[in-house]
Amino acid sequence: MSYKKVILNEFGTPDVLQVVTEDTLPEPAAGEVRVKVLAASATFTDTLVRKGIYYGFKGTPPLSPGYDMVGVVDKVGSDVNGLDLGLVVADLTVYGAYTEYLLRPADSLVPVPEGIDPADAVSMVLSYVTAYQMLHRVANIQRGQSILVHGAGGAVGTALLQLGALLDLKMYGTASASKRELVESLGATHIDYGTEDFVKRMQAEGGCDAVFDFIGGEHFKRSFESLKKGGILIPYGFYDDAMGKGGNVPVDYMKVALWNILPNGRKTAFYAIGGMREKHPEWFKEDLAALFDLLKAGKFSPAIERRMKLEDAKEAHELIEQAAVKGRIVLMVNEA
Repeated sequence: MSYKKVILNEFGTPDVLQVVTEDTLPEPAAGEVRVKVLAASATFTDTLVRKGIYYGFKGTPPLSPGYDMVGVVDKVGSDVNGLDLGLVVADLTVYGAYTEYLLRPADSLVPVPEGIDPADAVSMVLSYVTAYQMLHRVANIQRGQSILVHGAGGAVGTALLQLGALLDLKMYGTASASKRELVESLGATHIDYGTEDFVKRMQAEGGCDAVFDFIGGEHFKRSFESLKKGGILIPYGFYDDAMGKGGNVPVDYMKVALWNILPNGRKTAFYAIGGMREKHPEWFKEDLAALFDLLKAGKFSPAIERRMKLEDAKEAHELIEQAAVKGRIVLMVNEA
């Protein structure tokens, strides 16, 4: 049986993404599961992988992008227990999810409760686990505290605001003017990064308890200045460096880490979902399961702007790089 997948044979622009057909399905080895993919996110991180500039990524072409997926157990290898055929599962793949079928280690899969839409479910895996862990595992945010979210109209930004609303947080979100309505609909005060100085705004409010910043460079410093005493800055990306707009990842990392010794009562803590999962694999499964429970209970609905076909991966990457997406894009791969 043949199947389709999206590959890149070299790093580069969205044009390097090609849809190819493989003649035979992959066979699971011991401890592996073959998954029929239902949905995969198309994310900004995927565009960095495609360009070959995702910090710390060691993969080399040819490869398929795709940081997360939800699918159905299609076949199991030996020594696999508790994963019945037809069970819907989710996983953080880092790459490889832009495909109709793939192999995954059985112990990395997380069951998805019945009744959850695959597009909603896959939205939880990268974006919402990132937001959930930054709020609860790193910042230890308490009900009623205040947060500043940069890129508040994006995939992680909207997740932070939705989860923050469940804690009755006082929320501020920087985003373009075109995303004002979305940010405000999620319960945050919109700050237009093109016309407003978020540092002055936050200092006028007395500072905030936590700032979530993926920009990097001098932006980290400005975010740090937006904190109140006892507040925490959580950097979780280096956008400016990746886009050639300034910043240097090793320098930024060392500089921000050193701010923890300043006698000003503020602190910093970097977050990376891969590092957190490697260090605490049980947390990833617990937190994703908790998010599935919240989703099924109707506590929130992920902001999905577009559902596209696997064959539309190139267009999805173009839209992401144009900052034309409010929320997220999901690639719908197979029918359930």
